[in-house]
Amino acid sequence: MISRFFIDHPVFASVISLLITFAGLVAMHSLPIEQFPNITPPLIQVTATYNGANADTMANDVASPLEQQILGVQDMIYMYSQNSSTGNLTLDIYFAIGSNADMAQVNVQNQINQAQSKLPESVQHQGVTIKKQTPNILIIVAVQSPSGRYDQTFVSNYANINVVNELDLIPGISNISVIGQRNYSMRIWLKPDLMAQMGISSIDILNAIEEQNADFGLGQLGQEPTVSPVPLTVPFSTQGRLTTPEQFENIILRANLNGSMVLLKDVANVTLGAQDYTVSGELDGQSTILLAIYQEYGANALQVSESVRSAMEKLSQRFPEGITYTIPYDSTLFIKTSIAEVVRTMIEAALLVVLIVFVFLQKARATLIPVLALIVSIIGTFAGMYVLGYSINTLTLFGMVLAIGIVVDDAIVVVENVERNMRHEGLAPKEAAYKAMEEVTGPIIAIVFVLCAVFVPVAFLGGIAGELYRQFAMTIAISVCFSGVVALSLSPAIAAHILKPHEDSYKWADWFNRGFEKITQGYLKITAALLRRTFLGLSLFLGLLAALAYLFLHTPSAFVPNEDQGYVIALASLPDGASLDRTIQVDQKIEEIARKHPGVDHVVSLTGFSIIESLNRTNFGTNFIILKPWDQRKAKNLQAHAIIQDLNRQFFAEITDAQIMVKNPPSIQGLGTVGGFEFWLENRGSGGPEALKQAIQDLMKGAKEYPALSALKTTAEF
Repeated sequence: MISRFFIDHPVFASVISLLITFAGLVAMHSLPIEQFPNITPPLIQVTATYNGANADTMANDVASPLEQQILGVQDMIYMYSQNSSTGNLTLDIYFAIGSNADMAQVNVQNQINQAQSKLPESVQHQGVTIKKQTPNILIIVAVQSPSGRYDQTFVSNYANINVVNELDLIPGISNISVIGQRNYSMRIWLKPDLMAQMGISSIDILNAIEEQNADFGLGQLGQEPTVSPVPLTVPFSTQGRLTTPEQFENIILRANLNGSMVLLKDVANVTLGAQDYTVSGELDGQSTILLAIYQEYGANALQVSESVRSAMEKLSQRFPEGITYTIPYDSTLFIKTSIAEVVRTMIEAALLVVLIVFVFLQKARATLIPVLALIVSIIGTFAGMYVLGYSINTLTLFGMVLAIGIVVDDAIVVVENVERNMRHEGLAPKEAAYKAMEEVTGPIIAIVFVLCAVFVPVAFLGGIAGELYRQFAMTIAISVCFSGVVALSLSPAIAAHILKPHEDSYKWADWFNRGFEKITQGYLKITAALLRRTFLGLSLFLGLLAALAYLFLHTPSAFVPNEDQGYVIALASLPDGASLDRTIQVDQKIEEIARKHPGVDHVVSLTGFSIIESLNRTNFGTNFIILKPWDQRKAKNLQAHAIIQDLNRQFFAEITDAQIMVKNPPSIQGLGTVGGFEFWLENRGSGGPEALKQAIQDLMKGAKEYPALSALKTTAEF
């Protein structure tokens, strides 16, 4: 019998338990922390820009060649592209769950290299960007000049040079999108009437700028080999690239035979401005440069968030006077709160289990043994999670909450049997432990195998549901295995040395035992009555089954329930062709209405940016409505679902020139961009865009007839 060895060598049993505990403590500090297991398919995002092109041109000339070349790449499950009228393309390629994201990026890069020659020259010149990314923004950093000392162009360029480049070095960040980016650019405003008079075309101007705004290598004076020795070697240099509007104004477009010249300033105005004005960012109504930070697939969100906060704290010390930063949006705050709540539940469950064990065993020494088994098994589970590559998340912690009530059972079986042998057979503690383990070793091993047989098969489930609940089930199985090891080693060893044959009981124990005996007798009487009245017993049992069936059929079902994550998303959609100025006005109304709500703290507006498509669209606005902390919103009317209803009602009544939808964020980050579900319609026949447009209208019309569906919206524009 294996337990006899540990009873005779209690120090060895203690060392095994200490090793398990220490391994768990070390693993606990090394495991990543996240809300849910990483169940999202790896995403490789491809972006390209074709200046001046509309959505149709982007689809035919850029998206189509890339899609044809990428189609069928290894482990790809599906892809879709979004093209905007501002000349932007976003191509999202999703790969099978569990596939290597780094290898997927390499494979996509290789396919795109083969398609480069089919792309327009302008697209090739600007380059095609390929990156690993999750579809959801992890954190938003707002950089602004509250006093107005610096304009948006200066703040944007300062942030791009001094902040973005530093944050890009943080591991786990895949992309930093600058919302409201205003990179310095020389803007040349042509005068068509003067150009026509002088016979100069826009191509002539473009060629002249490219030729004269360049660096040239002119060589060196006195460079070897020389005819005779020279005392100096002097490199030649030219003015290089032009940097001021005056220098650009003096670019020569044409030299006439009479010695006169046509300069750029003769047919154009030159100003220093921003390269792009299509997106505007605001924080609580004030113009702001917003840094939208996306995490890499598989990165630890909490660690990335902490690294960003630490980096911004250091960088802010070098900010010029008049520039400040804030972090109005951080999706990890909900993760931290969720983990903290589950940890509190674990502690409460552990205390409750200890109290129940003490009440029923009624001896402090006997209670100590299950408590030690509980500590060793739960902490040791972290070591098993580390070996399997799991993370600390709400599901693994929920698994531990359930395991707390399971892992003490084996130790209780040992303690009860040892005490029974001492009480009824008059054996000494050590002899009672020998006899007890001869009797219960087999059952303890059987309990471990039975519980593992219940939970381990979940690890072999496929799909997203299998990935989601695999860690939950295996966490319980690991803790059960450790509880079995402790029950066969540490528990009998301690029981043999600390239990006493005649330990005095507490006074309250007699009262409890008398009350519990009455309850037991009452239960036996009810059972006996039901056995005599078989029909009544069966009727009650069938009624219970019917009630369970009714609840099962009528209880709403969902993949993961919607939760109050501390923010909601307001999407503003204007008619096709609406200007950015109109969208800004709508977003300002949204901000004004939302900030009056008692549950709202901040409003972050990304005007001209569609979070659903990750595209710049002048007729679309994305607004992150940040709610006040949870401890300040305990009333029902201040919960997220109530705030969504209130804001939707107010927006519908007060904003008539745009369609506004307030949505909850996705329950699992990475599965969609907002709450609800997406439906993709693909035209595999003929008819082109018009046929697809008609099909979308028919689908929307039919969907509106279902009362369960609300806030229907399509992003397709024709």
